[in-house]
Amino acid sequence: MTQTHDRLLIIDFGSQVTQLIARRLRELNVYCEIHPYQNVSDAFLAEFAPKAVIFSGGPDSVTREGSPRPPQSVYDLGVPILGICYGQQVMMHDLGGKVERGHGTAEFGRAYVTPDDQRIDLLAGWFLEAREQVWMSHGDHVSQIAPGFEVYGTSPNAPFAITADLSRNFFAVQFHPEVHHTPNGKTLYENFVRLAGFKGDWTMDAYRDEAVRRIREQVGDAKVICALSGGVDSSVAAALIHEAIGDQLTCVFVDHGLLRLNEAEEVVGMFRDHMNLSVIHAQEQDLFLGELEGVSDPEVKRKTIGRLFIDVFQKYADQIDGARFLAQGTLYPDVIESVSFSGGPSVTIKSHHNVGGLPEKMGLTLVEPLRELFKDEVRALGHELGLPASFIGRHPFPGPGLAIRCPGEITRDKLEILRKADAVYIDQIRKHGLYDDIWQAFVAILPVRTVGVMGDGRTYDFACALRAVTSVDGMTADYYPFSHDFLGETATRIINEVPGINRVTYDITSKPPGTIEWE
Repeated sequence: MTQTHDRLLIIDFGSQVTQLIARRLRELNVYCEIHPYQNVSDAFLAEFAPKAVIFSGGPDSVTREGSPRPPQSVYDLGVPILGICYGQQVMMHDLGGKVERGHGTAEFGRAYVTPDDQRIDLLAGWFLEAREQVWMSHGDHVSQIAPGFEVYGTSPNAPFAITADLSRNFFAVQFHPEVHHTPNGKTLYENFVRLAGFKGDWTMDAYRDEAVRRIREQVGDAKVICALSGGVDSSVAAALIHEAIGDQLTCVFVDHGLLRLNEAEEVVGMFRDHMNLSVIHAQEQDLFLGELEGVSDPEVKRKTIGRLFIDVFQKYADQIDGARFLAQGTLYPDVIESVSFSGGPSVTIKSHHNVGGLPEKMGLTLVEPLRELFKDEVRALGHELGLPASFIGRHPFPGPGLAIRCPGEITRDKLEILRKADAVYIDQIRKHGLYDDIWQAFVAILPVRTVGVMGDGRTYDFACALRAVTSVDGMTADYYPFSHDFLGETATRIINEVPGINRVTYDITSKPPGTIEWE
């Protein structure tokens, strides 16, 4: 179906914070897409038909031969363009200005921009005080602006910090408005999309109606199967598809015996009993735990679980006559990250939690109704669809489940201890009103036993570690600063209520999201 919203194109030149540009625009109810510069051809521009364009930052130097460039035709579209950092330098270079290497004018970190005497619409709400704090990250600098441009803001090491050609609605800034360290950056984006004429109609209510129509057009009268995990992404995808095609959807919930306390009953109960979805509860605990017996290597665990999941899902999918489509809760960050900016390989942090290779093996066509959304937009859509807040706000839970929160060999006894300890920990977090402040929290049972004294007796039981991290968008993470009183109260409850644990620790290591899980 043809996109009905005005679209803004973000041309990615490799900045680590390009996704933040998209997030800021989505917060303004503006639909945008990120595409790497090498994919933006004349034909692409003609088909995409953007209402405005933003050039992202990037690590390269426009003075280097062969450095990233947009097609020249982008300047002939007649739409507003905003260049950021490297994007500013590209604009100046392409349009007749000059860019030079550092020579003492590099800026990295916090800086302050002061205004020119002239004020323009892009800067409405800026410079209410003498200067604006911004975040700089550049080695090269613009030494001569392109013909038609004027200067509207300067910093000590960036005499052309804010420039514009008002006749063409071309704007260029040397700093990064999208980052937290440019406090008034959102206002600049708001001004840009307003002068570009965006209506701000990208809402989850509108997206819901549009997505339902799109699903019906794609699927027709065929059947769809969905791997339901109970997490936010698959839950919202299932609810949206069910709204579109009703009983043509069948969900398969694979219970691998590595779920949290009462999780299977809660997930199946909500979707089958309260939302009237067709759900197959595949109880395959013995299969998974049998294959994992004696396995301690974390990578072998992940690959074993992934292989078995594919086999089990295939078995139950084969029982559904007429299934031609497979539903997945793919999100927009997954789509962006699947396209390498450089075209080269990325470092593998760990095997991905999602099931890989499933569509190819099954010969089904994918239905991915969330692939245009960020995580917070998925939660908003879930609210629109009437999913309970307890499901919409759930902390992320990995596909391999408790297997990667149980370092070393997995046993049924250790899993039972882990489930009970985790339930106590989450209960404590909820009781203290902290659950929504934390992006993810869980218990890991450690592969060691410790000597302790409980009452008048000697114990030789497991130690467990508590982890809780904060994150805005899953791109960065830091530990949650619990009070000592909370940690003491929680440790006491776990030791008193969970047989098999006699020692509790709290992990305050800051970690990127890719390594948040214990193994």
